[in-house]
Amino acid sequence: MDLRVMGLESPLFHTLRHMMDLSDDAVGDKTYNAPTRSYVRDAKAMAATPADVKECSNSYMFEIDMPGLKSGDIKVQVEDDNVLLISGERKRKEEKEGAKYVRMERRVGKFMHKFVLPENANTGAVSAVCQDGVLSVTVQKLPPPQPKKPKTIEVKVA
Repeated sequence: MDLRVMGLESPLFHTLRHMMDLSDDAVGDKTYNAPTRSYVRDAKAMAATPADVKECSNSYMFEIDMPGLKSGDIKVQVEDDNVLLISGERKRKEEKEGAKYVRMERRVGKFMHKFVLPENANTGAVSAVCQDGVLSVTVQKLPPPQPKKPKTIEVKVA
């Protein structure tokens, strides 16, 4: 449809029409906006790692089920001063000679979850405890900023 017929020839409509034409050209190009392998891998790892997040009065709590994992299998990091990264790997136990799996339902492989922390999170005060197969990560909150008191300036008589 030609928008010029309707009297809509503003720069905005010109740009929109140009963008629509570009999207039609890119349909045949399979690499257009294709996600990278690392993005797909990370997305699958994050989807496989459900978590509960609670906000308390003085902290944020993250709880993730980690049955059968040791503390050496779990890594808790803070990236870019505001991203909490919980990752690790669950490995399958070695098979005994002559035994084979009839059914394998438990998830194995790498897991990961990223959380963008709010501005009032104190990334210097992060603790992690794994008890009874549940990883609990606590990030303390920064104290609220003190309101600035007005500065009184003495007026001198000249």
